Amino acid sequence: MPDEEYRYELENRIKNLLWTVSGDYALEVSLDIDSFQRSKYISLYDAVKQGAFARFFSKDAFGMYLVKKLYMGAEEASLMGLAQMCVDQAVSEKICEERAGVRTLRKRAFEDLLDRDFDQLARYNNPVGRMKIAMLQEGLNGTYAAERRVREQVDQLLALRKAETTEEVIRKVDDFYNRLVDPEFEQEHGTLEQVLAVSAEDLKKFNWQDFLDETAEEATLEEMMRQVDSSVIPPEMEEQERKSRAKKLLVTEEAARKMYSYIELNFGRSYMDEREQERMNRRICRGVHGDCRLYYTDGIIENYVRENNTYVLACRTLELNRRYYRQHQRMARQNITQLGNLLKRSLQARNEAEQTRSTFGTVIPSKLWKVGRTEDARLFLRTSKKLNSDFVVDILMDGSGSQRGRQQDVALQGFILSAALSKAGIPHRVFSFCSFWSYTVMRRFREYDEKAEADWRILEFTSSSSNRDGLALRAAADGLLHRPEENKILIMLSDGRPNDVVLNRPNVKNPAVYTGEYAVKDTAAEVRRLRSQGISVLGVFAGEEQDLSAERRIFGKDFAYIRTLSTFAHVVGRYLKKQVDEQD
Repeated sequence: MPDEEYRYELENRIKNLLWTVSGDYALEVSLDIDSFQRSKYISLYDAVKQGAFARFFSKDAFGMYLVKKLYMGAEEASLMGLAQMCVDQAVSEKICEERAGVRTLRKRAFEDLLDRDFDQLARYNNPVGRMKIAMLQEGLNGTYAAERRVREQVDQLLALRKAETTEEVIRKVDDFYNRLVDPEFEQEHGTLEQVLAVSAEDLKKFNWQDFLDETAEEATLEEMMRQVDSSVIPPEMEEQERKSRAKKLLVTEEAARKMYSYIELNFGRSYMDEREQERMNRRICRGVHGDCRLYYTDGIIENYVRENNTYVLACRTLELNRRYYRQHQRMARQNITQLGNLLKRSLQARNEAEQTRSTFGTVIPSKLWKVGRTEDARLFLRTSKKLNSDFVVDILMDGSGSQRGRQQDVALQGFILSAALSKAGIPHRVFSFCSFWSYTVMRRFREYDEKAEADWRILEFTSSSSNRDGLALRAAADGLLHRPEENKILIMLSDGRPNDVVLNRPNVKNPAVYTGEYAVKDTAAEVRRLRSQGISVLGVFAGEEQDLSAERRIFGKDFAYIRTLSTFAHVVGRYLKKQVDEQD
């Protein structure tokens, strides 16, 4: 992937992580994408840390303190280093209690930080550096080796894990700076109260160029503040209140509108009006999905709000998917022809006149001798025939971030399947799905009765965010159940890993995290429910081998394991032919 495309994709991934942790889908932050090349764990944990601070504390107050401290004469690198350590300790336990996986991410980030920075931190007997080494060791092993003076400082740093207010974090950063970096700061520049008393007018008059890159010479004060803040924590959560003791986030009506605006901006405008979408939510989002919402869109390329990074990435991904199709064009066409012809033959066989003995129909002269001599009244031939229109298919593609590594394969699989159904003349609809915050986004590629040209839109497939498979299945089946065809089939292309990482949504009735065993059981229950309603459900699996057991539990015996694209038509065709034949 070209460097620019890689940066776009990576930036979106890290931002999704930050937005998910913070709960603020409107955050605009500066990310150090280049550091990801050196250590992905450092970059990802930094995003988690920023998002967590924005969630549990006030960025506004903390960011303003940092700017005012710099204005009063503080040395930037040392102040920011101390701020980073204090932010980590203030949020680490809080976020790890909610997300167990963060502990592992944090440890790996700390390992890479020690490997990368140990010599620099230990150099010149730097007290801040020694304290950071001890903090990193404690984060890795729960213990550390240091002299008594350093241990006293580290103990004070670790005490921030109990901090409940932004003021506590600010006071600790200020205290560390004045003791370890510049003991004369209060005498020469002022106390913390004097720092905080600096006015906005004073800040505007100050020449910030010393703190900016050479390329940012025209930056305003606001830009300076954003750059200072984003190196430590993300921009403020303007309309969100402090977390309650129960660690639930309270979201105002305006924040909810911002959430919807974010979805529009990054997934494209909805093709449903607000009232119709609300009716769908009331009917479908029930039970364990009662606090969720559905969002129906034709995608950001079709209905973009503005040409942001997500739009640019979607266009680039489309080009990559098209290129991948051209590279595998011969194999794709063979699969489409093979699968399409197989389905056509099966349907034609169903349309052939079938004659069976019956109690009515055309008389069989050779059987008339039975009249009055036997109780067998089947003296007639009855001709029966079914129509192609008896079948309708829905294709549901997992569009979550876990599919990113095989994104082009999934797009090509969906295209092959859709094109084959078009070739066979079977009405079908195609969706992809992913989940962000409380929304499960249903991205429509084609409707049931569109022409074959619509199949090409499937190459717009992109992957991001999480996946709430049970809700997506229920949403897709809702349209399928209203179709007039007698025989209904739903095909789901997935990796067998339902995983909606957002937890503790505001005021939720069902706060359980939709992942692991809980998510697999819910998805399997939804599959069983749909089958009881007369829908044949097939899972097409193209994930990792270790996830096969979850796929089996979800779909039972009705799942196809796709090891290579060349076998796609054979494996999927065998199942579909079985469905067509069994309806006889």
